[in-house]
Amino acid sequence: MKASIVLTVIGPDRPGLVEALSETVAEHGGNWEEGRMAHLDGQFAGLLRVVVDGSKLAGLEAALAKLPGLSVTSTAGGATANDSDPRYTLSVLGQDREGIVRELAHALARQGVNVEELGSSCESAPMSGETLFRATAKLRIPSTASLDELREQLESIGDDLMVDVSLTPVD
Repeated sequence: MKASIVLTVIGPDRPGLVEALSETVAEHGGNWEEGRMAHLDGQFAGLLRVVVDGSKLAGLEAALAKLPGLSVTSTAGGATANDSDPRYTLSVLGQDREGIVRELAHALARQGVNVEELGSSCESAPMSGETLFRATAKLRIPSTASLDELREQLESIGDDLMVDVSLTPVD
């Protein structure tokens, strides 16, 4: 029987980390199905989902724990939010300031919205050089949520924080 696991990986960034992970997964008959990885302030941070034969799971986890300089946590895959709920993309762009993510997350949570993926960055504005905050999120909005009310809340937050916020359906 196959087991799906989610791995959380963190450690000082260096060349060869992804190779070490992928070799270890392959050596134990695992299939690397999806992942997200980033270099954050000198650290390598990754999330990945691996499917492996249940009889090889313990060996894989033990081998991953021995990878030098990495902290690897394994969690059994499980149920997800309702996949039949519609998906939306939330985009945010504006001058960076404290509280943008907190305010948006609060509005989403009040409506029962599941944040499936969130990416954010700070960058220099092309003309002024000011720091811009940019975020994109993939959301599942439950059928019980009021889309109009959610849009109003997000627009109000955008106005208060002086950021552009858009919510668009995913085809």
